[in-house]
Amino acid sequence: MRIFTAALGTESNTFAPIPTDMQSFEDAGLFPPGTHPPDATLITAPLWVLRQRAPAEGWTVIEGTCAWAEPAGTTAKAVYETLRDRILGELRAAMPVDAVILGMHGAMVAHDYPDCEGDFLSRVREIVGPDIVIGGELDPHCHLTRRMIEAADILICFKEFPHTDFVARGEELVTLTTRAAKGEIKPCMSLYDCRMITSFPTSREPMRSFVDEIMAREGKDGILSISVAHGFPFGDVPEMGTRTLIVTEDRQAMGDALAEELGKRLIAMRSTTTPPFLTMDEALDKALATDGTVVIADVTDNAGGGAGSDATGFIHKVRARGIKNVCVGPLWDPMAVRFCHGAGEGARLPLRFAGKVGPASGGAVDVEVEVVRCVEDAVQTFAGTPAFMGMATSIRFDGIEAVLVTRRRQAFGPDLFSTLGIDPASKKIVIVKSTNHFYAGFAPIAAEVIYADSGGPLPRDLTRLDFRHIDRPKWPFEPGIFD
Repeated sequence: MRIFTAALGTESNTFAPIPTDMQSFEDAGLFPPGTHPPDATLITAPLWVLRQRAPAEGWTVIEGTCAWAEPAGTTAKAVYETLRDRILGELRAAMPVDAVILGMHGAMVAHDYPDCEGDFLSRVREIVGPDIVIGGELDPHCHLTRRMIEAADILICFKEFPHTDFVARGEELVTLTTRAAKGEIKPCMSLYDCRMITSFPTSREPMRSFVDEIMAREGKDGILSISVAHGFPFGDVPEMGTRTLIVTEDRQAMGDALAEELGKRLIAMRSTTTPPFLTMDEALDKALATDGTVVIADVTDNAGGGAGSDATGFIHKVRARGIKNVCVGPLWDPMAVRFCHGAGEGARLPLRFAGKVGPASGGAVDVEVEVVRCVEDAVQTFAGTPAFMGMATSIRFDGIEAVLVTRRRQAFGPDLFSTLGIDPASKKIVIVKSTNHFYAGFAPIAAEVIYADSGGPLPRDLTRLDFRHIDRPKWPFEPGIFD
C-alpha cells in the first residue's frame, strides 16, 4: 500500500495583531519531505505513526512537507498558497497512492481563504479522485466545515483538552484510513452544528465523563469514531462553533441521529463546562488563602490562542500588593532575553520587558532585575514531546521570578521553569500563560488550580469582540436561542 502523508496548519486568531508569515512557519516547524524530526507533534502525529508502523505493515510511505506556525493572526495569502501548492505538487509526484493521511489544525485562516483546510482537502480530492481514501487529524479547536466533510472520508479530532492524546488519535486515524483503503470498512461521516461556542476542558466535569462515555461507545454498533469539535472562538469565520462528528460503518441515518443526540447534550451542558474565571485580585486572594502551591492560569494571554504572551497585568498587580515567592511565565520578549544574555548570569541590570504587543498587553515592566539563568535552546515538554522555547532567560525581582523567551509559546509543564533554574513547587503562586494545556503538567504540584481573566487579548466574554462573519444566531451572542 502506498500512502502519502503531510501536514499543514496553524490556529488563526483573526483578531490578533501578530501576522502569520513564512518566517512564522520557519520558526515553529517547516520540514521538507523526509526531514521531520523523530518526535511526534500535535500536527504531525499521523506521519510519526506511519513511520513506526510502515516496516511491519509493508507500507510505502511518501512523506510530503510538514508546516506549522504558532497560533497568531491571519496567515498571509501568498504564504498559505505557497505551502499548499508545495504539498499538492508533492502529492502529484507521488501518484498513484492508495490513501492520503494528513495532519491539520482545522482553524487556519488566510486572507481570501476563510476555510484553508476545506480548500486544501478539496484540492487533494481533485488530484486523487473520488475513490482514494483521505483521512485527516484535527485539533478540536477547529472550524469543522461542510467543505472539509465533503472532501475527506475520515476526520478525527483529539478528544482531550489538554491535547495529551494526539498520538493516540493519530493511531486511530491511520488504522481506520488504511482499513478503508483495503476495503475492510466503508466510513460515513455525520455532522451536527450545535449553534454555540464555549470552552470544554476535559480535565474537569462534566466533560471528563462525557469524553469517557464517547470513547466507550467507539468500536460498537457500527460506530468507528466520535469527535467533538469544540470550535475556536477567536476566528471570525462563518462556520466557527461547536460541532459533533460521528464516523460510522456506512450507517448515515444512525450517525446523523447520534451526532444530534450528543450535540444536544452538549447544548444542555453549555453553561457548566468552563471553570469560573476570577479577576486578578480574586485569584490572588484565593491563592493566598490556600495552603501549598497554587497555580493560576492567565487564560486571556495564552500564546496557544494567538495572544502575545506578554501581558503584564498580573506582574503589576503582584508587585503593587507586595506578594512574594511568585513565578510567572513564559513571557515573550526577544529583545529583553538578548539583553539578559548579554549581561550574563548573576548580573543585575535595569530592564524594561513585556507589555509590547498591543494595548491589551498592558504597560511594560521597568525594574532592576537579577539574571538567574540563560539557556540558548530552552525546551519544555508536553505529553512527552519537546516544545521549543528558543533562547530563554530567567530573572528575579521583588520576590518574583519570571521566564522570558524568544519563541512565543504557552506554558505546558513545570520544566518551563525548572530548565531555567526555578523550582515551581517551592513557590506560593505559579502564574502560567495558558488556557488548559498546562493542566496535566502542573496539577500534580498544585494544591489548587485557579483560572483568571487578567484583561488580556483573549477575553472570556466573547460578546466583547467585533464578530462580523460568523453564522448567526449563535449562543452566547444570542443568549435566548435555545429557549
